[in-house]
Amino acid sequence: MLSNIFEMSAITEKYINLHKDLSANNNNQNLLEKARVDAINLLQETNIPNNKHEDYKYSDFTKTLETDLKLSVFPETVSVDLNEFWNCKVPNLDTHVILLSNGWYYEKNQISEDLPEGVLICSLNEASEKYPEIFEKHYNKYAKTEDAYSLLNTAFAGDGVFVYVPENVKIEKTIQLVNLTHGFVDRFVMQRNLFIAENNSKLRIMICDHSLNLTQNMINNVTEAYLGSNAEMEVYSLQNEPDKSSVIKSLYFHQKEKSRLVNLALSLHAGMLRNNVNVQLTGERAEANLYGLFLNDRQQKVDNFILVEHDVPNCTSNQFYKGILDEEAQGSFQGRIHVKKDAQKTEAYQSNKNMCLTPDAKMHTKPQLEIYADDVRCSHGATVGQLDENAMFYLRSRGISEKEARLMLMYAFADEVVSKIELEPLRKQISGMVNSRLRGELSDCTHCLLNCSR
Repeated sequence: MLSNIFEMSAITEKYINLHKDLSANNNNQNLLEKARVDAINLLQETNIPNNKHEDYKYSDFTKTLETDLKLSVFPETVSVDLNEFWNCKVPNLDTHVILLSNGWYYEKNQISEDLPEGVLICSLNEASEKYPEIFEKHYNKYAKTEDAYSLLNTAFAGDGVFVYVPENVKIEKTIQLVNLTHGFVDRFVMQRNLFIAENNSKLRIMICDHSLNLTQNMINNVTEAYLGSNAEMEVYSLQNEPDKSSVIKSLYFHQKEKSRLVNLALSLHAGMLRNNVNVQLTGERAEANLYGLFLNDRQQKVDNFILVEHDVPNCTSNQFYKGILDEEAQGSFQGRIHVKKDAQKTEAYQSNKNMCLTPDAKMHTKPQLEIYADDVRCSHGATVGQLDENAMFYLRSRGISEKEARLMLMYAFADEVVSKIELEPLRKQISGMVNSRLRGELSDCTHCLLNCSR
């Protein structure tokens, strides 16, 4: 008879014991702490996944977790003015800038007074204390409890950003979150964000991930986002981390009727990066548009895991992800569309296209459709190829050098995703960043600071 006894892994046990040690010195009984206790109890019934877990087959972070990482569970005193180090400004794009230091809301953030009435932007801790009714209604309601890394985040996250937009309020000015990892120790950062766009509201957020050091970093961030009826939300993630970084970014979107979502992740650089994007469509005529582009070289790894759940009829979802892999880079795409029995008239589309520039570059793609309704329009497609030889020949015959011809083809390939950015100033700047990255001019954060046109 097969045994049903759960055997906890050493890594899972390590973090459960660490949580016990931290809890012994923590007398807080707030909403965050309640969620932490619930999460650690659930974590005891599962294991932090390794590459034997099907969903994490191509992104095993257990070796990093075995090392001695400093967990950023408390805010640290910053001895320098971080604003002197930061110049993340997109020309012609006026933003509300929010800085986070090693996962903690920066104490010197200055929220603009020109925000529309009723809009709330503050730290996650402050939100749990000042706005408990809003916070409790949404916090930890959308993150998947079966994902061990999300549970780990809930159990240990100390802070993050809270953004609330009330009904009938539209924020035209972009909110820019700058996640800055810095210091001279190997660090484990777990940050939690909560974005809420109530009925008939509008919100645009740009998330910039950067590091100011070259030490080994493990980052496990979770963002939950709620879109009310007729709400519009755009979330752009710009990911640029050093080679020694191990990053898990999980986004959970919960959409009501007639809401519209645009989410785009641009992965320029990272040692090992995992993007989890989960969308749950719970109201009719909701629309989700998910885009991604990664540019890998050396031995970098990027894994995009996408799940869209169609719970109700008459909803639309689009997934469009691309990757360019050079040298010994590795990439993977796991895209899943789940259409439930009652979700008739669903339209769901998925496309994954990849370009491997060398024989040593490897791309794994796994599109999946799970359809339990019979009146739907669903499709998926995946390709892994090389530069078009006919196009190369045509460009060379017009006197264009081989190097420039390659760059032109790669740029055109990538621009299909970049063109999905709806805000023109941001689209132009991201286009410049992609061009610089393809030319090898943008290899790490010391050359970035999102100021490529300087």
